[in-house]
Amino acid sequence: MALRRLFWDVDTQVDFMRAGGSLFVPGADEIVDNLGRLTEGARRLGIPIVHTADDHELADEEISEHKADYIDTFPPHCLRGTPGAGRIPETAPAPGALEIPWDGAGFDADAVRAAAEIVLRKKRFDVFSNPAAELVLDALAPETVVVYGVALDICDRYAVEGMLDRGGVDVVVVVDAVSAVVPGTGRDLLANWRRRGVRVMPCAEVLAECGAAAST
Repeated sequence: MALRRLFWDVDTQVDFMRAGGSLFVPGADEIVDNLGRLTEGARRLGIPIVHTADDHELADEEISEHKADYIDTFPPHCLRGTPGAGRIPETAPAPGALEIPWDGAGFDADAVRAAAEIVLRKKRFDVFSNPAAELVLDALAPETVVVYGVALDICDRYAVEGMLDRGGVDVVVVVDAVSAVVPGTGRDLLANWRRRGVRVMPCAEVLAECGAAAST
């Protein structure tokens, strides 16, 4: 039986979300309240959450300490074991969340289906660089995936477009729970995604729709 809804929390980690973080996304601090509402709402309504997370080491291909181009390479961020790699409290995974490493090792579809929350780690901005991303979606077979987090024009982009390329799923982007590095690029992406069938909705409407569906 297909899962009706899945929440997809993109990289809401300290280095991106806090002004003192090593790769702060402008405006990320302004969406924190809505991120908390989405997390709380998912738990209250019994909607599973996939928390994607950068899990870097200095040797990673994406990391450049001196010559980052901010397209394919970025300064050190979300280094494993550092405070910056942790999630903000509003989106911190619940105790017992299922951990899936960046290489998808040991993937267990039954464990995924049984989990209320999943942490899906990655070495690249594209979550589908982790082979388990496809497997998670295959195992859960959601009808609708609700995407939020940062950055809209980088990691969110790869998540949304990867899901669109897969097809067969209703993609929702929570417009007041995302933030872009380049605002103009973010606006263009949202307009393009609307044309491709993505529903762009505010947090309050997303939660109202989920609540209405849960009561039927």
